[in-house]
Amino acid sequence: MNGSTPVKVGESLEKIPRQAKVKKSAYQPDGAFPVIDQGKDYIAGYTDNPELRYAGPLPLTIFGDHTRILKWVDSPFAVGADGTQLLRGDERFDQRYFYYALCTLELEHFGYERHFKYLKEEEIPCPDLPTQRRIAGILSAYDDLIENNLRRIRILEEMAQSLYREWFVHFRFPRDPSEASAKAGGHESVPLVDSPLGPIPEGWEASEIGSLTTKVGSGATPRGGKESYKTEGVPLVRSMNIYDYNFEFGDLAFIDSQQAEQLANVSLEAGDVLLNITGASVCRCAMIPSYLVPARVNQHVAIIRANPDLMDAHFLLDSINSDENKRRLFNLAQGGATREALTKDAICRFEIVIPPLELVRRYGRVAGPLHSQRETLQRRNQNLRQTRDLLLPKLLMGND
Repeated sequence: MNGSTPVKVGESLEKIPRQAKVKKSAYQPDGAFPVIDQGKDYIAGYTDNPELRYAGPLPLTIFGDHTRILKWVDSPFAVGADGTQLLRGDERFDQRYFYYALCTLELEHFGYERHFKYLKEEEIPCPDLPTQRRIAGILSAYDDLIENNLRRIRILEEMAQSLYREWFVHFRFPRDPSEASAKAGGHESVPLVDSPLGPIPEGWEASEIGSLTTKVGSGATPRGGKESYKTEGVPLVRSMNIYDYNFEFGDLAFIDSQQAEQLANVSLEAGDVLLNITGASVCRCAMIPSYLVPARVNQHVAIIRANPDLMDAHFLLDSINSDENKRRLFNLAQGGATREALTKDAICRFEIVIPPLELVRRYGRVAGPLHSQRETLQRRNQNLRQTRDLLLPKLLMGND
């Protein structure tokens, strides 16, 4: 191990003063300080209360006592709800190296039990500081590239949503097919008429999703359950993989060809829009990356397949992800028979504003390339993470 003696995590922690924590009920959608907790999302919410800002030394590592999730934090933040452990290595450790060393540990999962006591018993290598800094520098270079791509992805998402709002919420859409800009004008001459969704331009409609699609359905857990999932094979997309616009590949499950055949009726095609229909992540929506086709989905994910003769898939994606429709969908889920759930029938009957088909297709020609760039960057990040994760244990074990 790089010529070093391994040390127990619990014996290498710097003492951090107790910090005030933001209650989950007090998380805000925006604010002065990001709230970081033990959840999967890097930022769980925000707070404006300066008294709740973390006052200890930075950088540090956050460990989820219940989730076992690790996060690197090097900028001002507020500590989130119960189960958020703040860790710093003592003077023997470079803090970035310490974070990466913790990432190599494979803690057994004991459900909602607290796992910090198990983490403290694990051992990590402790080479000299120059070696630690060299290792951390190599690995952080990958993370810097990933973060840069994430920033670009967020910009592309914002561009697509801004374009959708401009054309289909504020109704400042181009009238002339030769005009590429959302501010091309000509829309002022179109009168507004009443609809079930409020005033819309004349010639537009409020249409049910079911009338615009060739498929709305969800999958199932394959025979054998979670214990039968594999590390390669046919991808099985679950709700934990879907974020608004994005996919989380770290927990992607795989099934064999026999299990995939059981779910042949929910085989995914390029352009399919996926919507989480149960649980805390209900209403999160993304388009299946083309390189995961043909994948399958489980029962917590709905497939919405646009009818190409009536609808553009990117318009459908951006419409569902718009703030207005997201709120309506979430309210619909909250009103279900079970906690936070959407049914196939509810999705089919959900109405969205539909402009004339030519305008929908024109939107697809503008927004489609934005989403294609976003998918390319997602793929690059997936490759960068895989390479980094392969390097990580080799570097820490001295096989570099």
